[in-house]
This record gives sequence, C-alpha cells and structure tokens, in this order.
Amino acid sequence: MAKILEIITKLNPKIRQKSIEIPVKKILTKEISTLLKDMEKTMIKKDGIGLAAPQIGENIRLFVINTKDGAEFFINPKILKKSIIKEWGEEGCLSVPNIFGKVKRHKKLICQYTDASGKEKTITAQGLLARVIQHENDHLDGILFIDKAIELKELKTTDIKK
Repeated sequence: MAKILEIITKLNPKIRQKSIEIPVKKILTKEISTLLKDMEKTMIKKDGIGLAAPQIGENIRLFVINTKDGAEFFINPKILKKSIIKEWGEEGCLSVPNIFGKVKRHKKLICQYTDASGKEKTITAQGLLARVIQHENDHLDGILFIDKAIELKELKTTDIKK
C-alpha cells in the first residue's frame, strides 16, 4: 500500500543538494518501485502537478509528473535540447508553500529519461509539460523556482467565519 511522504521545504538544506543518478540495475528493484508509488500518491494527495525525489529527502535523479494520461516517472532525465524561445508563466511549489511567482522557461524541449518499467524514452514537450519538466529537473540540481522567479507573492489564507 502506497503511503504519503513528508515533503521537505526550502528551509531543509537537503533540497539544495545536487542529486545523483540511479544505477540502471537499481531501477527495477522493489525499493524504487515502492518509492515511485509513494511519490505518486503524495503528489496527488498534496494536489501537485509534479514531485521530485529531493522534495521528499531523496537526493536521486527522479521525478513524477501528473499528466492527463496519469503519472509519468522520469528516472535519470536529461534535457537534450531547449527552444530558443522562452515564455513567462506562474509557478508554485510544494516545497515553497503558498508562494507563487513568474518564471521564464524554454517553450519547448526534448528530454530523454528512463520510465518506471526501465525503458529508455525521449519526449518532445511544449507548453505546461515543458515548464513542469524544467521545474522538476531544477530540483534535481538543487534549484528552486524562487531562485529564478520575479513578482513573488504570498497567498494568504484567511479565516472563514462560521
């Protein structure tokens, strides 16, 4: 049974460490399989569009994205090509709660990765998917969106009177 993992925040120094690749022979182990299920459940429960391993204290090159076709796991991702054209978009992050800001990202990219079944894949992504891949891939290098963002704003939670 998958469990919900604790998401670490920007205050934890582990989130700023550069992650290491997962050895190919380890990808199909029960340990990684369990981690993938736990990360997927955590991302969905926390209403995230993506979740990187460093956000749960694991400094390995792995993230999951919630696509329209379900969870897609990116193991040892490498961005091979980025468009020259960039665009601004608003971002937030589960590790930087209630903070949002505009980040300039490449509009289109090509990413190579290993999926949950150990298959090598290459994806051409644009728009929101390209943005999420770049955001999550930044986590693998210890970079948070707030390092690149402008117009940061805090979402205030207000008390609802009964």
